[in-house]
Amino acid sequence: MPRERPPALEAVGIDKRFGAVHANDRVSMAVAPGTIHGLVGENGAGKSTLMRIVYGYYKADGGEIRIDGAPAAIRNPRQAIARGIGMVHQHFILVDPFTVLENVVLGVEGGPLLRRTLARARRALARLEREYGLDVDPDAIVGDLPVGLRQRVEILKALYRGARILILDEPTGVLTPREADELFRILRALRDQCRTVVLITHKLREIMALTDRVTVMRAGRVAGHVDTADTDRARLAAMMVGRGVLLRVEKGEAAPGEAVLEVENLAVRDRAGALRVKDASLAVRAGEILGIAGVAGNGQSELLEALAGLLPRERGAVRIRGKPAPAGGHAGAAEAMRRMGVGHVPEDRQRTGLVAAFEASESGILGRHRDGRYNRGALTNRPAVEADVRRVMENFDVRPPLPRLRTAHFSGGNQQKIVAGREMSRGPDVLLVGQPTRGVDIGAVESIHRRLVAMRDAGKAILLVSAELDEIMALSDRILVMFDGALAPAEADERAIGLMMAGGRAGEAGTARA
Repeated sequence: MPRERPPALEAVGIDKRFGAVHANDRVSMAVAPGTIHGLVGENGAGKSTLMRIVYGYYKADGGEIRIDGAPAAIRNPRQAIARGIGMVHQHFILVDPFTVLENVVLGVEGGPLLRRTLARARRALARLEREYGLDVDPDAIVGDLPVGLRQRVEILKALYRGARILILDEPTGVLTPREADELFRILRALRDQCRTVVLITHKLREIMALTDRVTVMRAGRVAGHVDTADTDRARLAAMMVGRGVLLRVEKGEAAPGEAVLEVENLAVRDRAGALRVKDASLAVRAGEILGIAGVAGNGQSELLEALAGLLPRERGAVRIRGKPAPAGGHAGAAEAMRRMGVGHVPEDRQRTGLVAAFEASESGILGRHRDGRYNRGALTNRPAVEADVRRVMENFDVRPPLPRLRTAHFSGGNQQKIVAGREMSRGPDVLLVGQPTRGVDIGAVESIHRRLVAMRDAGKAILLVSAELDEIMALSDRILVMFDGALAPAEADERAIGLMMAGGRAGEAGTARA
């Protein structure tokens, strides 16, 4: 009788604390070789901490990691790579001005004779591309590649370094549906070639479509291990949050009123001077959600920032309830927009939504920090600040609910909850919201969606930007697609919208009024 192979990767009793936060509480999981293993859980459940211990970013307080059944002392990513572990991060670690080939060999040049290294790497990439269908031009400049191909470069980097175990953190967060399908094909090809994949994702549909087995974490502990074939999305969601979860958006018909936000022929340049929004026109009415679908990098961020007063308008007009809005891009413009009743949940929470070095209580009042309620002359009224932020934390299930904890110490999903809670709890007349549930767990997604619908039903005007087609389709009363800075109206057909997001109808995506 053949001997059963040991797990390719095993965590045994992993324990890790960050001060008062018990991030991993005796966590154990085993990943069989040649499988795709899903790792799911709420924000702050400990998934990323566990994988960062595996990859050598963190040192566990207790327990051990085993590779192929043998204990492995992994103190840094270099040692993880040496043991055959690769990791593709949610935010790619690439040098944009370098070619694909140069990015792949960066850090493993192997000596001063770079020409030989590049020639050897070129041959290796050709072989990897043939084996796994990872077609990328090795001489292309990475900064010129679309997001899906950049992700392939990250996978090639890991495989070139000999990764037999590949960890992917939220890999489809910035991909079009077509790019996501292509990624799934690549991951299945890796599995077919006996590579092992660990997939961290909040998207249960991906878990059901792609994985062989799933580990569910909740509050730093393992809530269970299940074979994917023996479960479904509803059961996984209940395991993640400890209760039943509604996996659809419940909303009635919209009853839109007058236009609250009007935009005419808007053109906006980014901070580097590139024209990112091209003659965009739209109107958002009271009591409706207008959705803008699109892959990140097509002008949505600049559109929202210009409407929030953070970027100047090159041309075009913006009106709030018929009154001209400030041009933006100057001191006080964003504050003036807030006084006109505009709230803004930015796409990039870390760059424009929070200050990582601040306490959560300070990040939780940004934009209102000058309000009289929060000030006692030259001093901050800390009891009032902490009481309000604690209330938002409780309402939006921020974990841990500690206003005095530094913002940087919260998980990405909990940082998103702080921003969403801060902006939505103010009850603005117009809510500009970008990627509201990016990196957020299934329970918080349900809560945020429910609150957006409640705001719509209360007569608020909501402009929603999301790369998640499911989210756009479920929440929006009308839909536009943004590609290469231009807006085009879209029919409520998922396949057609996905094609437009990828530029499949770019020739038709000219100036449009919604």
